[in-house]
Amino acid sequence: MAGPPSNTLRDHMAKFQGENYVEGWASLWDNRAEGERLGWDRGGHSPALEDFLIQKKGFVGSPIIEGSDGQKSRKKALVPGCGTGYDVLLLASFGYDAYGLDYSEAAVETANKEAAKNRDEYGTKDPAVGQGNVVFVQGDFFKDDWLTKLELEQNSFDLIYDYTFFCALQPYLRPKWALRHRQLLAPPPTGNLICLEWPTTRDPSLGGPPFGVSSWAYMSHLSHPGEEIPYHANGDVKFDPLREVSPLGLERVIHWKPERTHKAGKDEKTGEITERISLWRRQN
Repeated sequence: MAGPPSNTLRDHMAKFQGENYVEGWASLWDNRAEGERLGWDRGGHSPALEDFLIQKKGFVGSPIIEGSDGQKSRKKALVPGCGTGYDVLLLASFGYDAYGLDYSEAAVETANKEAAKNRDEYGTKDPAVGQGNVVFVQGDFFKDDWLTKLELEQNSFDLIYDYTFFCALQPYLRPKWALRHRQLLAPPPTGNLICLEWPTTRDPSLGGPPFGVSSWAYMSHLSHPGEEIPYHANGDVKFDPLREVSPLGLERVIHWKPERTHKAGKDEKTGEITERISLWRRQN
């Protein structure tokens, strides 16, 4: 999330409290100039996600499901807070029926225009699998209205990709964020939640958005979805390595350092990649 400058973004979002928080993000889309690319727009899909889907295919599995009757269908992938939707197009190129969700109508319109112009450039990663469908939908991640529009139930998504979404939320929403992922993710063995953890080196005491996050913050919340997690006064999570995963909790299967990522995911001085990708699954 490169800009607007973080202090300006913080000042803007501070005007939107409680359930009005999502209106703050929508207003940025609504008030942007024609053709303007908002600060968190990377200008393309995540190379880290692309490499992960290729190099860790054995963990993620095929985008095609074959039923007991021999009928084949495509797995469903979701990108919450999809914005311009580049990662949705990427997932479709791998063969998933890919859904991009955003609260802003303007974001959904922009994503549809982007797809119309550039989808062919993403091509098909595996001709034997083909391309999946692309659908963008307006709605609140924490509510079911958009699922109703899509005629889908909870636990419908075989892959969920979370990037610049966890860090954009007010920390008090994190328990709800984790529980919602649990509700949307398909049960094992097919359901995979992929998180690109960013910004891991940002001081959490600086506030946000984007809020500084650590791998321990993802671990603490996803292993105990819906539960209040203690934090230090500086905004860093109080991680207990001995605490067992709750019965509803997700388990971390992979924690991986990508070899490629956007500029924002690298140390400004050394160029070292500071992001991590984690893969999570429900226990039941």
